[in-house]
Amino acid sequence: MIKDKIKEIKAKLPPDVDLAAVSKFHPVESIKEAYDAGQRIFAESRPQELMAKASQLPSDIEWHFIGHLQTNKLKMVLPYASLIHSVDSARLLNEIGKYAIAHNLTINCLLEVFISQDETKQGFNRTEINDLIPEFLQSNMAESVIAGGYGVRICGLMGMATLTDDIDRITSEFTNLKQLYDNIKTTYSEELPYFDKLSMGMTGDYEIAIKCGSNLVRIGTAIFGEREY
Repeated sequence: MIKDKIKEIKAKLPPDVDLAAVSKFHPVESIKEAYDAGQRIFAESRPQELMAKASQLPSDIEWHFIGHLQTNKLKMVLPYASLIHSVDSARLLNEIGKYAIAHNLTINCLLEVFISQDETKQGFNRTEINDLIPEFLQSNMAESVIAGGYGVRICGLMGMATLTDDIDRITSEFTNLKQLYDNIKTTYSEELPYFDKLSMGMTGDYEIAIKCGSNLVRIGTAIFGEREY
């Protein structure tokens, strides 16, 4: 049962690690079962699906968006998601900022970092991240400089390791991301006061991710089973 799976996973998580239950492609009924078991953070990857589920489920659910986000789909995601994991370009960050300011919103975002050997994955490299943050802080979309508090908050980083059985490879990728996270957190401790989330680890590698410093894991299959549609 979903309830038992959530209980089993949470028993393995340290107190400072949050669980985002990846509910994409699973029906509302399964999410309700997880909700009744005490789970409150759910992650979706398709804008239409997120929007539909958010309208059918309890308002105290914290929705996370983890899929590739196209700028023409922002209106389907930003009003509902409390955290965007997958900001993978300066253009997307800028468009989110424009939307936030225009609609009097504060949008919490993670910058997606490319750490794997899978070329199909998206994200910033280390140089791009280091260039982006000072540019962001000087822009009018940075929440800290906007009257009323509207805009974008960069709350941390997200990364996906290579899909492999090579534990050393996965550990190396997660460790490198943790080092980048720590460097940014130290360098911009005053400018980025909400920078406290490191999202890494899924069903197959979340225990490795936690050992490497993750404080937010994204687990779907181990909770809900294989996709239903």
